[in-house]
Amino acid sequence: MKMIFAMLHSEDVDETVEELNKEKYWVTKLSTTGGFLKNKNVTLVIGTEDEQVPGALRILKECAGARQSVKYTMPSMSTGSLGPGANSMIPIDMQVGGCTVFVVDVDQYEKF
Repeated sequence: MKMIFAMLHSEDVDETVEELNKEKYWVTKLSTTGGFLKNKNVTLVIGTEDEQVPGALRILKECAGARQSVKYTMPSMSTGSLGPGANSMIPIDMQVGGCTVFVVDVDQYEKF
């Protein structure tokens, strides 16, 4: 038996848990906070049989893995320089999402 700990961004959690539940994975959801940037995250705890680990990892990668997204931002300008295009937005490719996963052995499992 294995225990999977998956730390993911809070915006990815709903779809991820839904997909895991569809595949009959039981998930415990914990609210957590990242250390460096103090971002709100979610840690999913999934207990499963060894042979089911690849399926859980596939779902985590598909639903919460890093991906590219286009964000729009205002161009930076020096003070007072309002020329043509001052109201335009610049598209920037950014990496969003991402998931850190630990898979550990379970020595003993009891359900009371």
